[in-house]
Amino acid sequence: MVKFDKYNTPWRVLSTSIYSPPKDSKVYGTIDIDVTDAEKYIRDQRNTGNKITMTHMVTAALARSLAFDAPEVNCFVRRGKIIPREYIDVAVSVNIRRGQEMAAVVVRSAHLRTVTQIAEEIRTKATNSRRGLEGKTMSNKYVLSKIPWPFRTLIFKLVKFIVNDLGINLHSLGLSDSSFGSIMLSNIGTHGLTTGLPALFPAARLPAVVIMGKSEAKPVVVDDEIISRQILPLSGTFDHRIMDGAQIGKLARGVARRLGNPAGLDTPELQ
Repeated sequence: MVKFDKYNTPWRVLSTSIYSPPKDSKVYGTIDIDVTDAEKYIRDQRNTGNKITMTHMVTAALARSLAFDAPEVNCFVRRGKIIPREYIDVAVSVNIRRGQEMAAVVVRSAHLRTVTQIAEEIRTKATNSRRGLEGKTMSNKYVLSKIPWPFRTLIFKLVKFIVNDLGINLHSLGLSDSSFGSIMLSNIGTHGLTTGLPALFPAARLPAVVIMGKSEAKPVVVDDEIISRQILPLSGTFDHRIMDGAQIGKLARGVARRLGNPAGLDTPELQ
């Protein structure tokens, strides 16, 4: 049995095979969003027993923006061609094993779900992951991380070639073009951080990974007056083969607009 220490966790061991040195095709973007009304909505809902968080709100807003504002970026690259996805799924990073490991829970058809429904699904799946009941896709990292280097790298590249390049689903391993959803969201604000520029997970072929920072009260000019508003920083890394400034801007504005109408995220949006 392979023993892991605090430096060589299963994820870190596996990541040495997954990632190569930085290359081209990545662009970055940041935006500050006024979430004062969203924070109040969350407090009001929690007072009624509906335990939603800002992560759930952003998940809902991101899914709807991807579906209705920038659907052209809901795709991936396969063998030099852009392949559109037929689903809008959001992968949300969650802490497991007392914060020592990360896992991703995927909210399927997230654009058709209310924020309350999304909160319930994320909460259930995150609880299962923390209990060691991760799905096949996430649990594979423990299997692959036990393979000695450099064979680990070769096996990962082989699996990646079969699934990503050839388009063959490995159901026994829980791997397919939908394993990691359409886009990924991670909240680093829970760790006290405000801005992060994430890596594009190469095995997932995602067009973007979006990062939530720590929401803080900041002075904002409204109608020529300085007032205090709750500001949420969002940042992201984007695949420049799929997205440029125009698409990033549409996605960001869509998220900001929906977070400005938080009650709307608890009702279905059809267009």
